[in-house]
Formats: sequence, C-alpha cells, structure tokens
Amino acid sequence: MQRIFITGANRGLGLELTRQYLERGDQVLAASRQPEAARELQALRRQYPERLVLLALDVTDDASIAAAAEAAAQAVAGLDVLLNNAGVYQPGGVAQGLGQLTAAAAAETFRINAVGPLLVTQALLALLRAGHKARIVSISSGLGSLTWKASGEPYHYSASKAALNMYMRSLAAEVGHQGVLSVIVDPGWMRTGMGGTHATQEPADSARGIIRLAEQLHAEENGGFVTWQNQSVPW
Repeated sequence: MQRIFITGANRGLGLELTRQYLERGDQVLAASRQPEAARELQALRRQYPERLVLLALDVTDDASIAAAAEAAAQAVAGLDVLLNNAGVYQPGGVAQGLGQLTAAAAAETFRINAVGPLLVTQALLALLRAGHKARIVSISSGLGSLTWKASGEPYHYSASKAALNMYMRSLAAEVGHQGVLSVIVDPGWMRTGMGGTHATQEPADSARGIIRLAEQLHAEENGGFVTWQNQSVPW
C-alpha cells in the first residue's frame, strides 16, 4: 500500500487521482482549500474511512502549508508519491488577454501554479525522504513549454507553468541525490472545470497514465517533462 499526497483533490484531475488510488488500495491524503465543502471527497471518505485523510491546504498560504505538512506527519510515517495538482487558469475568472493584464492577477497565478507547488514540496520533503522510492509528480501544461507556438492569451497561465517547470527541474537536480525523483507532467486537454466541455479527453484517462508513469519512473528520467502517456515534451 502506497501513501499518496494529492493537492487540489476536490475536483477534476485531483479528484480522479484520489478515486483511482483508493480503488487500488492505497492510502491517500487528499488536500483542498475547503475539504468540509468538498462533497465528492466527503463521499469517498465515507466509502474508504480507513484509507482517506482529508486535509485543508491553501498553497498560497505559508501557515496553511505548514499545518498540512504537520497533519500529514501525524497521519503517515512517510510519503511515497506527492502529486502537485492544485492550479488555476484565470484567478477569479478574470481574462488574461492583452489590455486586461494586471500585476495582481499575475502574482496570484504564479503563487498558485508555480511557487505553491515548490513550497508544498519543500514542506513535505522529510516525509518523502522517509518514503519508499518516493516520487514527486507536478502537473504542468504544454502551454508551459517555450517551444509552444504562443498565440497570446493566456499570458499568466502559460508563464506560470513555465516557471513551475523550471522550479521543479531545479528541485529534481537536488532531491535526486536524496533518493527522491521528480517529474513534470502535461496531463493533456481534459474535460474538467478548467479544460471545458470541448476538451479532447476524460480526466480518468490522464489519471491512469499519471499513476502508471509515477510507478515506472526511473532515475534517468528525473527532472523530465513528459505527457501523461510518458512522451517527452520539448522545453
């Protein structure tokens, strides 16, 4: 039984990852900003009361990150997989097109999508070192690749995912020497609240691929940027 920590677990890909790990028999620490209001997570906890722990976590708040890490340490002696899934496309639903850009929206997007995952990982690193062949999987986007042929919007989202990629590549270079491997994943265009109804795939497919990828990750792939099907993504 693996011990899994998932951020942004209350909906979309995070919820599907939580469900699939539980169905496999793993123990899941599912983090979200308001777990008491997350109906589907609450239903899963009733179904798996011994293996699902719900944690409050706001990745933009230092105190919240510290509290979630402490709660995780009380629940498990180590972590085998950390899934940095929490993210935002347009904070507050504000468009990110030219003429509408603001410093506040940029800062919030970067804090959630790039800085937050790095600080969460930092806070959980001791538990990951204590885990069995620990893996860090950070959910990025093809829009975070500098080789992507940019067409303007979404400015902040694309830039924040490129920043996440660099943060996690730097982290991988350091923690790889400590027995912890890290990989960055493009989950594809999914039919979620963020991806919309015109997206090309279901989150269940991405979740299955990401779980398989985490299990099969090798040392030479540390710091890589891949799709959910484990195909290399150009930086």
